[in-house]
Amino acid sequence: MRNLSVTTFIHILFSFAIIILVATFTLFHYWNKDRQKIDEFKRYQLISITFLSNLKLYPSQQELEKLYEELHVKPIAESDIKKLKQKIVEKGETIFSGGSRQLGRVRVFRVDGENYIYVQRMSYNLLLKDDVPKNFFFEIAVTLGVVLILLLLLIYFAVLKKLYPLKKLHRQIQRFAQGDMNVEITYEHDDEIGKIAKSFGDAIKHINQLSTSKNLFMRNLMHELKTPITKGRIVVEMLDDESTKKVLVRAFERMNELISELAEIERVTTRSFEPNFEYVMLSEIVNESRELLMSEGSCIETDVHERGITTDKKLMVLVLKNLMDNGMKYGKDKCVKVRTHKGILEVMSKGDPLEHPLSYYTEPFSQAEKRSAGFGLGLYIVDSILHKIGYRLGYRHEDGVNIFMLVPEK
Repeated sequence: MRNLSVTTFIHILFSFAIIILVATFTLFHYWNKDRQKIDEFKRYQLISITFLSNLKLYPSQQELEKLYEELHVKPIAESDIKKLKQKIVEKGETIFSGGSRQLGRVRVFRVDGENYIYVQRMSYNLLLKDDVPKNFFFEIAVTLGVVLILLLLLIYFAVLKKLYPLKKLHRQIQRFAQGDMNVEITYEHDDEIGKIAKSFGDAIKHINQLSTSKNLFMRNLMHELKTPITKGRIVVEMLDDESTKKVLVRAFERMNELISELAEIERVTTRSFEPNFEYVMLSEIVNESRELLMSEGSCIETDVHERGITTDKKLMVLVLKNLMDNGMKYGKDKCVKVRTHKGILEVMSKGDPLEHPLSYYTEPFSQAEKRSAGFGLGLYIVDSILHKIGYRLGYRHEDGVNIFMLVPEK
């Protein structure tokens, strides 16, 4: 029930209300029908007893007319009796029969929706028409029921119409969630939904402003850093001390790597980013990742079964490079092994198991990495890229070895 949408809940609620209303009036119809039969039987029983007891006393015409008036019956004209009797014989339905041989008989026939009372008592043969005023109670109740159902349907459609802007707002929010940063939130009325739409529209504008400021800041920052790094690298090349020169060159190269990583984070994490998939061999990805590390003396062992995969080559190289770099930074022997195991690419390095769940380390600037080396962006970049290209990062620890796995999402 908690997971039902508001629209579905309203559909169910009004459906139940209409079903209950229809069921109530259906039961009322049958109850009223039974009540009418009982009332009808009591009425004709009263007429039967009254006429038979009064006819026994040989009443005058005036007394009979008074009796007709009290019991709401009307005598049939002599000219119509024969014709009516023929009708009763042909299609009359007996709905009541009372009296006895000694007292006389009273029968009630229904013909064409009208009730006729036939009284037989010694010398009396009376054919009367039931002239009781019609009761419109049932018709009024049915009309009221129809009006209530129509009113309920009117309220139902009014509520759905009131909720329509909410559906429209939901579609606009979905477009924003899918990366359409220029979506415009529209609203017509200043009700609660309109206020929500206005607030969300203001939030989108604010987010766009922040995103624009962030992108501008990142671009300016990277541009400003590139210039002193390039100048520093040129100055370092003039040094005579090879050991100092090597350390400084590596430092400047690392700075360039960090700037490239920041640029890649900005590119990959934007919602509008789309990977460039192509068919590429695993060995090619591994080799380019090793070259990207720029560590000639690095201890990297490979055991990769050659096969082709469809992926974004540049991003997969960056992922593997970051995983190997982490393995060499934090591994006990500063060595890593890249292998395929059961069709899954794995990066292995000796070390203690992770102190926290893997999700802790895939957050940007995780504290564990900051206390060591770098800025804690390696696994964050890896995880962000893998989600974009249809993989997920897995981890396990076996026999003193940390194993990071690139698992294809099904």
